[in-house]
Amino acid sequence: MTALRIVFAGTPSFAAHILEALLNAQHEIVGVYTQPDRPAGRGKQLQASAVKQVALANGIPVFQPVSLRAESEQEALARLGADLMVVVAYGLILPQGILDTPRLGCINVHASLLPRWRGAAPIERALMAGDTRTGVTIMQMERGLDTGAMLCKEEVEILEEDDRLSLERKLEVAGTKALFEALHNIDQFMAQAEPQDHSTSTYANKLEKSEALVDWKLDASAINRLIRAGVGRNPAYSEYNGERIRFLKASVLVARVPEIAGVIIQADKEGLQVACGESVLNITVIQLPGKNPVSMREFVNSRKDFFAQGSRFDTSAVLVP
Repeated sequence: MTALRIVFAGTPSFAAHILEALLNAQHEIVGVYTQPDRPAGRGKQLQASAVKQVALANGIPVFQPVSLRAESEQEALARLGADLMVVVAYGLILPQGILDTPRLGCINVHASLLPRWRGAAPIERALMAGDTRTGVTIMQMERGLDTGAMLCKEEVEILEEDDRLSLERKLEVAGTKALFEALHNIDQFMAQAEPQDHSTSTYANKLEKSEALVDWKLDASAINRLIRAGVGRNPAYSEYNGERIRFLKASVLVARVPEIAGVIIQADKEGLQVACGESVLNITVIQLPGKNPVSMREFVNSRKDFFAQGSRFDTSAVLVP
């Protein structure tokens, strides 16, 4: 394997973990591109991305352009003399001038089995759709969105208990393995790259906040998938007595109870049981406004009567996911 001069482009923790793995390989990381610092937390203080933090800790030059369209940005990239750019959840569009600058072009570590789930939220969309498998695709980058030829794939199973965070961790491992496989013999993989079948593609739109609002008329399985997909980023929620209740963990009870959707059947240490369009959802971890997540087992010890049997979650403003 020939050592490569690599420019890395990425932003969230998913990308940061892959960057950390690359830093322990024999390749040279000559620069890192990441999104500009963003306000975060209650104080809205500027916060560096996970990728930037890793780069600074390892003394790697960091670039944070708002856009890469300017000719000056392409010249800055050219000065790094990179063989290859590795892109992982970067979040900026790469114009043709950038794609053509590294000697071997740009490759992307995409968290799905392309051409399924092109776009910004492949992990969440796979969970919401009830997919039983997903994976990572290493692909050549071109002007289309996730449309480039594929170098290699690494598949993972989606278990019923997986949520966005656990599945992301699996895909970090799979992505690192697939990327290292491609880098080990990059010329051969590029020569044998497989075009995507565009007729079978699906698109993973970024999740909107409105999608996290639970529609209790849906079946319990669909609501449970929404909860799993929202963990850690866009939690599923519903209004109850004027408060926004977030749901962080649940399971489906197969018994069908003839109640109106959104009605609370029972609330005890075993969970918060809510009637849905089909079957019953048993919610075991919740979060109230301004509070930390708490299990229902803990919650009923201090607020036993908060969720009254027969009361109902607000369904007046439900938007179907």
